[in-house]
Amino acid sequence: MTQPEWQMGPTEPQPLIPGEPVPYGTPYQQVGPVADPRIPPGPPRRTVNPAKLWAGGVATAIVAALIAVAGILIARGVLKIPVLAPKDQGTWGSASTLTYALVAFAIGLIATGLMHALLLTTPSPFAFFGWIMGLATVVAAALPFTSNASLEAKIATAIINALIGIAIWTLTDSSGRRSLRLVSSRTVVV
Repeated sequence: MTQPEWQMGPTEPQPLIPGEPVPYGTPYQQVGPVADPRIPPGPPRRTVNPAKLWAGGVATAIVAALIAVAGILIARGVLKIPVLAPKDQGTWGSASTLTYALVAFAIGLIATGLMHALLLTTPSPFAFFGWIMGLATVVAAALPFTSNASLEAKIATAIINALIGIAIWTLTDSSGRRSLRLVSSRTVVV
């Protein structure tokens, strides 16, 4: 007497081909996060992908530094406005151009740190970040008017500061939104 050849029956799991429809009657197999029925459902919790957030933050800081350099070059070289340096120092000016760009870079990183802290701790991180950045940008744009520079230098510096602030604000906000994920509080990773 020979043994009958074994064949997959309707209760055996069928190998699935990615992209193909699942045949009717295929047993359900859970893969990935599972809702634990012993944990009562609650509001979703936020998780932050720090690598994505800080990669966006470094890119934002680079953009801010380049806006500072481009703004100074346009003001000094094209418009002949002595921003951050006397007219006799030329288009590139002195080390103040590099300092201005480095400060813009640092502010981009500080804004990313602020966004990270707000995402982890506050109930409405984007509203708070928007208010903080909006007010900081207004202060940065108004600050040149407290100096003894010419009116055209004050206006040019205020425009550069406002552009840097708006760029940091919008790019950091976007990086924060892209790095955020809402997860059900019942989800248990298996």
